[in-house]
Amino acid sequence: MDSLTQIVLGAACGEAAMGKKIGNKALLFGAIGGTIPDLDVFVGNWLYDNQIDAMLFHRGFMHSITFAILAAFLLGLLVYKLYDKGKRKDTTTQKDWTWLFFLSIFTHPILDCFTGYGTQLFLPFSNYRVAFSNISVADPAYTIPFLLCLIVMMFFNRKNPTRKLWLKLGLGISSVYMLFTIGNKFYINSVFEKTLAAKGIQYERYNTEASILNNILWYGIAETETDYHVGFYSLFDTKSTFTDWQTIPKNHDLIPKNNPDLAKLTWFSNNYYNLEKNGDGTYIYSDLRYPSIDTGNGKSAVFSFIVFKDGNRLNMKPFQPEFDENMTIWDVLEIFWERIKGK
Repeated sequence: MDSLTQIVLGAACGEAAMGKKIGNKALLFGAIGGTIPDLDVFVGNWLYDNQIDAMLFHRGFMHSITFAILAAFLLGLLVYKLYDKGKRKDTTTQKDWTWLFFLSIFTHPILDCFTGYGTQLFLPFSNYRVAFSNISVADPAYTIPFLLCLIVMMFFNRKNPTRKLWLKLGLGISSVYMLFTIGNKFYINSVFEKTLAAKGIQYERYNTEASILNNILWYGIAETETDYHVGFYSLFDTKSTFTDWQTIPKNHDLIPKNNPDLAKLTWFSNNYYNLEKNGDGTYIYSDLRYPSIDTGNGKSAVFSFIVFKDGNRLNMKPFQPEFDENMTIWDVLEIFWERIKGK
């Protein structure tokens, strides 16, 4: 999920591990631990010149169980040696620090597994991407109550039992909301299946995804032999059916499937993608696991890249959708908000 959410969860883990011993400093160190896995964005750009390789490094090894264990032991030892000095001598143990970093680092990829992006939790033993797709990568309904509980908690002394109560409240509210999104996912799937049957779409497989910043408006995509059929459904819609349907041609033959770089991208997208050819010899690669936005020129996928030939390989750069001259991003957000409210 987004960086703020991971910081909040990491801080809560720090408090649970060492709050009674070091107070608010546990929140700080937990927040640091909760941020560490996402540093793979910078590490990937440092390790690789090719942007496809760099993108695939994200949510890879640094989001695995193996990394959480190794990093916890190393960071636990390092921070303990630096902290256990002077007046702080013997106030903490290496085990305390190892446990703090394990909780804060390990819960990061676990939380990411609930999004649709996918997390390679079992590397280096398996590259399987765990993706439950029941919550958006950023959802204020999960994060804000959790954050407010931690802020209130910070004003109490580390030995005050009220502090523990606010921690439990933050963890409890966020966990209940997560359970709601899981149940909602099952309901949305049933609505999508019924809609597909009513429309007579013979699909090979399908996926549903919550739209950004909420768990109310959902996006569904069904794959057939030549096309993808996509639609939207809001919990506030008057009828339990997906609407706003669009058919997107696959165009998978524009780049041979046996191209190793394309194969990496398609694996990343779980094969939900389409290609469009530009006049300059480049291609637009759209990851169709995520909903599209109406820019005024038709619908453009949110998660798209410009793919181009780079020596003997393919490389990519971000795709910037063009808006109509009379349309701004606020106009798009207004359309998005109106759709959330139902139809």
